[in-house]
Amino acid sequence: MAELFTVLTVDAARRRLASHLGPRPAEEVELAACLGRSLAADVYAAEDLPGFDRSTMDGFAVRAADTFGASEGLPAYMELDGEVPMGAGAGGPLAPGRVRRISTGGMLPPGADAVVMVEYSEEVDGFLVGITRPVAPLENVIRRDEDAARGDRVLTRGMRLTPQDLGAAAALGRTGLKVFNRPRVGIVSTGDELVPVAAAPGPGQVRNINSVILAGLVEEDGGIPVFHGIVPDRLSEIEAALHEALAGCDLVLLSGGSSVGSRDWTARAIASLGQPGLLFHGLALRPGKPTIGAVALDKPVFGLPGHPVSALVVYLLLVRPLVRRGDYTVPPAFWPARITRSIPSAAGREDYVRVRLRAEGETLWAQPVLGKSGLINTMVPSHALARIPPAREGLEAGDPVEIYLLRGGPDS
Repeated sequence: MAELFTVLTVDAARRRLASHLGPRPAEEVELAACLGRSLAADVYAAEDLPGFDRSTMDGFAVRAADTFGASEGLPAYMELDGEVPMGAGAGGPLAPGRVRRISTGGMLPPGADAVVMVEYSEEVDGFLVGITRPVAPLENVIRRDEDAARGDRVLTRGMRLTPQDLGAAAALGRTGLKVFNRPRVGIVSTGDELVPVAAAPGPGQVRNINSVILAGLVEEDGGIPVFHGIVPDRLSEIEAALHEALAGCDLVLLSGGSSVGSRDWTARAIASLGQPGLLFHGLALRPGKPTIGAVALDKPVFGLPGHPVSALVVYLLLVRPLVRRGDYTVPPAFWPARITRSIPSAAGREDYVRVRLRAEGETLWAQPVLGKSGLINTMVPSHALARIPPAREGLEAGDPVEIYLLRGGPDS
């Protein structure tokens, strides 16, 4: 069993967990059902996209050299050589000194290398067109391989699929994609002080909000939350709930009971699940120090702190990558900002501070939202978490800082 509060860094905890985890199962899913799922294999272009040179404007396909020197006062007059039909081939080559009418998206005829916008043309009659502005080669044109060239990697393993990603796959003719299975995530809440959300708390009692937060995070990340109720602070009942959750789920989260105390049986209960068992108990992290990490039956199990902010921070750093992809190959995404006020921190510990964001010109400012980790309402106005790395003893006002986004954009 790991020694209590022999703390690990977050990176070390990820490495220790990863060394005991196998690959996440994957499945082929039809394209319409892939939104929000994590891609399990790179997607490459089997052909050039769009596959032909096409116009980006309504106008006239031309040889660019024929337009050089054209102006409103001295148009370049050229013979109209028909029209490019939409959804069909462009016809024969375009001879020098001729233009061909073309619509947005139309196929550029052989010999043409640019498109003159209709606004910069004047039709003299049905046979002659005056060009009043020159165009450069490839102006108003998308090349046949400009969207993707054959062999290009278009979608990358591990990315969460957005509507635009599905559009790119559709453009490649893909009717389905290989995505990671949606993990079933067991959520167990422990504590004699907890009551259901619908109940009126008595003296010393609080509502079970962590299960709601964790379930929302799991769903947001593409997993399937499975509730296992509120379990009293009794070892036998915690063990029974964990064994039940582990049997029916791919990952288990136990909230509460991970700190030092005679009534906190989480570590002992998790250790009973099987090998390799408890991997760490304690992180060099604030909030979230009393976190437990384990693997049993090839499934990750976490004992999260009972304070809601602590549980959320640990989820984002350690649990989210496993729910989304099943591994830690993609590091968390941090963005640059500057802190608005001085924040103390202890060296050797990774600190996360709730912040609101404010944009001033090109600078993003992070305003700390102060409060204890047991106060859920400090998370409501927060846009992000500001990271103070272990090597720093706090931040001074105006210092650059990395932020992890929690919600939409900053205040304008």
